[in-house]
Amino acid sequence: MTSRHLVDPELLPLLETWPTMTLTADLLPLARARDIPRPPVPPTDVSRERVEVPGPDGAPDVGMDVYLPGDARGPVGCIYHIHGGGYVLGAAAEMEFFLRPMAQELGCAIVSVDYRLAPETVHPGPLEDCYAGLAWTFANAGALGIDPARIGVLGQSAGGGLAAGLALLARDRGEYALAFQHLVYPMIDDRTCTGAPHPQAGEFIWNRGSNRFGWASLLGQEPGGADVPPYAAAARATNLAGLPPTYIMTGALDLFVEEDIDYARRLIAAGVPTELQVYPGAFHGFDASPDAAVAKRARADRNAALARALT
Repeated sequence: MTSRHLVDPELLPLLETWPTMTLTADLLPLARARDIPRPPVPPTDVSRERVEVPGPDGAPDVGMDVYLPGDARGPVGCIYHIHGGGYVLGAAAEMEFFLRPMAQELGCAIVSVDYRLAPETVHPGPLEDCYAGLAWTFANAGALGIDPARIGVLGQSAGGGLAAGLALLARDRGEYALAFQHLVYPMIDDRTCTGAPHPQAGEFIWNRGSNRFGWASLLGQEPGGADVPPYAAAARATNLAGLPPTYIMTGALDLFVEEDIDYARRLIAAGVPTELQVYPGAFHGFDASPDAAVAKRARADRNAALARALT
């Protein structure tokens, strides 16, 4: 059974340029080398600086890209960004086309972290890299012209999973207070790999096979077991109280739609201010489409939510 008839027709060209492949250990080097078409980086009055900051104890330094708006007046809010890629792919530099115009439009700083990838580094290594980068951001907020009371986290897909795990970790360690968590089709529940397949979601871009490989790579074991920690899979957390205000967006055909809706429901029940957007006819990564109306609407909704969170 296919869900293609449910796809928004304006999103179909994206499927032609971004075909679905099921990741395996053998295909991972090819996937990492694959050149996925990305929009050009538009001209902006935003600077970008690469920094290397101390990593977790005994681990390498963490690389980060720091974007600062050129016309900022006074301390600005900051988005701490975590890229996606199923825990096994991606790099901060690949998101410049997305981050530079966002910093310009929102008048904010953006710090984008390069965490170590799985399977070479399993949990908690990637999350601790993200925490080390967050610690540096807070420690250097004054020098960067950032208001430490307006630092929040944004992540897409696996980056959304790390963002959700980072919000839990920051809450529990009590060292840094995040102003918001903004989760874009977040990958937060390893049990999606072992549950019954969704009748419509997960056919395109990121499917069940890739999801199992991504989770097994991060965990260093097969997903779905009883001992998976909530910092690795945020949906495993039993206590969501005290997390920062949350925005979650996903597509109705995204493999993660059920886990994302359920996480939003549980956040609301825990008293966390939460906004959830589910876009019809949309699959994983749909907002990368430059022309589809549903993608434009999602980008506008996302930026409007970020603008509110940064204020």
